[in-house]
Amino acid sequence: MVKSMTAYGRSVGTVGAKAVSVEIKSVNSRYFDPTIKISKGFSFLEDKIRVYLQNRISRGKVDFWLGIDLIEDAGVHLTLDRAYAESYIKALKELRDGFSLTDDISVMSVAQNRDIFRAVRDEEDQNKVFEEVLPFIDEALAGFDTMRQKEGANIASDLLAKKASLIPMTETIAARSAECTRGYREKFESRLRKIIGDSGISIDEQRILTECAIYADKIAIDEELVRLGSHFKAFDEIFTYDEPIGKKLDFLLQEMNRETNTIGSKCSDAAIARIVVDIKCELEKIREQVQNLE
Repeated sequence: MVKSMTAYGRSVGTVGAKAVSVEIKSVNSRYFDPTIKISKGFSFLEDKIRVYLQNRISRGKVDFWLGIDLIEDAGVHLTLDRAYAESYIKALKELRDGFSLTDDISVMSVAQNRDIFRAVRDEEDQNKVFEEVLPFIDEALAGFDTMRQKEGANIASDLLAKKASLIPMTETIAARSAECTRGYREKFESRLRKIIGDSGISIDEQRILTECAIYADKIAIDEELVRLGSHFKAFDEIFTYDEPIGKKLDFLLQEMNRETNTIGSKCSDAAIARIVVDIKCELEKIREQVQNLE
């Protein structure tokens, strides 16, 4: 199935004493490149989420956010970070004495610095927490995947249309090449006969025919056109695969470019050269679009 690498998905809700929010978005990347951010106190979920995402997404720079807020006490206790509090109060006193400030250091003023407190949560079973948030992850991924498929379908239509435009170009090259090959052969044979005749050397008809055939073979592009046609068929077939196709298309485009370059290097005909340039421009447009596919 054709999927874009650019998408977004979101899910919010509550489970037990937890308010859960999940966001996932991705952009193009050659590989699976996840950045996972999770609310403080639940970082133990990161490895499980990473594996879970990798089983669903093969390519893309993925940004994933899991927010978990406790809406009830739920076993959370607030404790004082005594070492930090002592250091903080000492710094306040140095500030007071160093600048002759009014001594207004009080419990409430110190408590405004929330870093002196630590929220200690009773140990929760990691698998249980993961199972609780998994439905929200799946919901966000479902929306994310729907967007990827929709965008992928649009890209696929554009790519197939661009590829279809290449077929008449190659047919024109094939027809033009046949005419040019005959013309090249006639000119080559005429020049060869003239050179041999001017030198007074006796003409070996078979040798002339052989040399003409060798020259015609060097400039013939039949094999390149056949391989290019085969690549066009493979291009269409790849879109029927039920797996990520971006890398396969990228490789196939390299092969198309190689055959097109060979055609251009073999032919000295100006009309064919112009068509080769047009094909290469269209292949570059296709390659740019393919970079958006998983």
